[in-house]
Amino acid sequence: PPPNPSAAAGNGVEASVAGGERPEDASKQNLAQVTSSIQKTLGLLHQLNLTVSSFNSASQLPLLQRLNALVAELDTMQKLTEGCDIQVPMEVVNLIDDGKNPDEFTRDVLNSCIAKNQITKGKTDAFKSLRKHLLEELEQAFPEDVEQYREIRASSAAEAKRLAQSQSTQRRCQSES
Repeated sequence: PPPNPSAAAGNGVEASVAGGERPEDASKQNLAQVTSSIQKTLGLLHQLNLTVSSFNSASQLPLLQRLNALVAELDTMQKLTEGCDIQVPMEVVNLIDDGKNPDEFTRDVLNSCIAKNQITKGKTDAFKSLRKHLLEELEQAFPEDVEQYREIRASSAAEAKRLAQSQSTQRRCQSES
């Protein structure tokens, strides 16, 4: 018998959705149905393999029935997938084709993001250091101008903060009404 479809979902997707469903609930239900169909197809393929591996003249009718059941389930799966909009990176498909674990793709992407983040952080830190150094040099050469710059910058930052707070308050009031 095919494996339990709810065990295969493993990602928290539930097959039943109550009335008044939201679009994401319908999407989860559709994904659960596709997962269930995949599990059923795998079960049918396993049964078909057993029938073919021990084929004799008496097993011709069960073979035809299992082939018909497989074709019907593949048709059902095709119809169910029309409601799913899931993008799978080609690299993941290639890894699976090569018999590797698709989690390797996730790990590689994560490691790449961490490396790029570290490079970006290094650049940001370098710019902060350069800014600090330039302000120190400018302050020695032009103390009045640097003081004026700092006042303008402080008032600009205060204005930006006040604007952000007023927008936040407006959004809160709109959501409450």
